[in-house]
Amino acid sequence: FYFRNKHRPFLLFVSLLHVHTPLITTKKFQGRSRHGLYGDNVEEMDWMVGKLLDVIDKENLKNTTFVYFASDHGGFLEAHRGNSQLGGWNGIYKGGKGMGGWEGGIRVPGIVRWPGVLPAGAVIDEPTSLMDIYPTVVQLAGGTVPQDRVMDRHTLLPLLWGTEQHSRHEFLFHYCGVFLHAVRWHQKDSGTVWKAHYATPVFQPEASGACFRRGICPCFGDGVTNHDPPLLFNLSQDPSEANPLSANTEPL
Repeated sequence: FYFRNKHRPFLLFVSLLHVHTPLITTKKFQGRSRHGLYGDNVEEMDWMVGKLLDVIDKENLKNTTFVYFASDHGGFLEAHRGNSQLGGWNGIYKGGKGMGGWEGGIRVPGIVRWPGVLPAGAVIDEPTSLMDIYPTVVQLAGGTVPQDRVMDRHTLLPLLWGTEQHSRHEFLFHYCGVFLHAVRWHQKDSGTVWKAHYATPVFQPEASGACFRRGICPCFGDGVTNHDPPLLFNLSQDPSEANPLSANTEPL
């Protein structure tokens, strides 16, 4: 691919099966991690990404290639073999993959590399969307996105270049399948991020933060709790979504 396209613009999309069940890992990486099969998966994925970046460097394309690495969802928690839990870990964030609202299921880091254009080591703490990849790539290619429809996506380049300090997303809508589970509001004047949950998965066991008995959390029916009024969180002060606000304590 590189040898055919290295002298002209190219787009390479690589979607890895790793860190996703059934956690397939080649023999070379089995047992290498201190964190079991899931850790082996992470290490093999890291090696594969390294191989791709090595080719870009070898072909002297490093300074002209925009690289964006991200996950589609947070870590999958329910993976297990017997009594051994094999799943991921989402730190302070509640929930995981397959949950349409909780932060652990939707909040992932994005890592960008473009030497000579973007400063190394910069950290941007702003909510964006994987849907933003489309207008970003279109802008990099010198094109324009269609103007005959509303697009729920924004180019990432002003944030990455530092010409803008805040995400252009005022709202982000978080779905589980076709069901709207939560909405995030990035309040422009205060910078506060609020999140309203309309439905949340019923964890099994109750305090586990996952759906171990079902294997994956359902999006509707008896597998979710519907909230009216919705659960409301101030993510700026409570990123773990541990303390829902109430009209009694927060009249505003």
